[in-house]
This record gives sequence, C-alpha cells and structure tokens, in this order.
Amino acid sequence: MFLEQFIAYIKYEKRYSPHTVAAYESDLAQFYTFLNHPEVVIGHPSEITHHHIRNWMVELMNQKLTSRSINRKVATLRKYFKFLLQGNHIASTPTARIQTPKIAKHLPVVVEEEKLSRMLDNNEIFTTDFKGRRDKMIVELLFGTGMRLSELLGITEADINTYEGTVKVLGKRNKQRIIPLNKELKLLLQEYLLLKKSEIFANKSLKLIVTDKGADAYAKMIYLIVQKYLNYISTQDKKSPHVLRHTFATSLLNKGADLNAIKDLLGHASLSATQVYTHNSVERLKSIYKQAHPKAN
Repeated sequence: MFLEQFIAYIKYEKRYSPHTVAAYESDLAQFYTFLNHPEVVIGHPSEITHHHIRNWMVELMNQKLTSRSINRKVATLRKYFKFLLQGNHIASTPTARIQTPKIAKHLPVVVEEEKLSRMLDNNEIFTTDFKGRRDKMIVELLFGTGMRLSELLGITEADINTYEGTVKVLGKRNKQRIIPLNKELKLLLQEYLLLKKSEIFANKSLKLIVTDKGADAYAKMIYLIVQKYLNYISTQDKKSPHVLRHTFATSLLNKGADLNAIKDLLGHASLSATQVYTHNSVERLKSIYKQAHPKAN
C-alpha cells in the first residue's frame, strides 16, 4: 500500500520522468525482496531499521555494484522514508544513521571529436534508408545538443522547430529548455521526418524516435545504436549516450564557450555539475603542453 502511494506521489505530484519512476520502483522492489524471505517477513515500514539497510548495502557490495549505484539506491530509500515520515506513517527514518560509500572521482569519458565528426560524415557507414537516417540522427542529436537519453526519448515531432532551428526537451524535474540545432542537424531532421512520414508502419507514433516498426523507441535500443557506431572509432569500454553528452560539453568548453552557457544547454541545476568538464580541459592542456613544450619533460 505504502509503495503504491509513494510511486503515485513521485509520478503525479512530483512529476518525475517515467525513466526515474521506473528506477525508483526497481530499487524499492529489490530492497523489499531482500527484506522478505522465508525466515523474516517485514510488514509495516516502521519495522525497518538501519541494520536492514546496512545489510542490504553489504549485499549490493557483494554483488560488485559500484559505489555510485549503491548511493543511488540509498537515495531512493531516503526519499521513500521521508515520504512516510511526512505522512506520519513512521516515527523516524532509518536512513538517518546510514553513511553511503565514497564515490571515486572520475573524469567524464569522451570520444575524440575529430574521429566522431569524420564517422558522422562517412556516407558508407550510415545508409540512406529510414533506419540509416534515424541512426545517424540519434548520434547527431546526442552529440549536437548534449541532451540526456531520457530527454531524447521524450521528444515528439511537435518539439522540433526546423524553421527556428531549435528542439524543445523536457529535462529533470520537468524543466523545459530550448536547444539550438546546427544547420546540418536541422537538414537531417527534415530529411528524417519526411522518410518517417513515408514509411508504412503498423502504428504511427508521434514520438520523434521510433523503432523499425514505428513504435516508441526505448532506452536499450538507443544504447545499442550508439554502441554500434562508436565501435567504429573507439576501443574504450564505455560507449553510451551519456558519453556523447560529455563529448558535447567538453568540445564546447575546449572551444571557449562560457561555462554558464554550457550549464544552460545541458540543463544542469547548478554550475557545480558543469564544472566537472573543466577538469577534462585541464588534462587536455597538460597533454598538449607535454607534447609541445621543450621543457615539459
């Protein structure tokens, strides 16, 4: 009962994205599966203690989950128990005494901009049929706008303004923003929309990105498409839509773009989230210095 109330709260009152709601549901389902086994059955949330949460965290560590993943799951519990506390369903929250593992700081993973640009310009890689134009548009949109995967999946045809050269996206916490499109991307979108209109699909989705059969695209599909094409230019392990977002931001920063402008384009709530890209630029400068300066070594 409480789980259903909480999910309804974040879905309809907080208006979290479907992707975020699904993540919360999954985390809470995993937690209750861990709690309830033949020997012990937890009935009311007030029976849950910080010991239960700590034991779950140990189990997650044994499953080799990263600190970042564990922290995200604990954040879900914090939100859930805060909701129960505010509704007077529990007297105190068991997460108050929980310390989350420290996250090792890693620089954002990017791909080489020149290699990516050459790959996107290679007519032998992307076919000219609907599927090929769609795949190219996905990679171009992620790299050319820096939008998130969830934002890409949420775009409808009506959100594209080819006359103004902009795309409207719905970001975290349902915040809308307008992102400009470069000339090449605008032309590609126009071409794609014409192809999509001419395709004979069983069901015509109004979402911009659709499957080969015309249904709404889904996260796994986008991941596989991005991985497929990044395999042409990169041997690094991480080849995800977020890598293209990182590449977009790093590219702008390297070319002198204002940090606040990058923040607005990415849809970050605060500048601190954007500043992580300055570290990539510093590392790039160090690399250039070592290669070019006679006293570097």
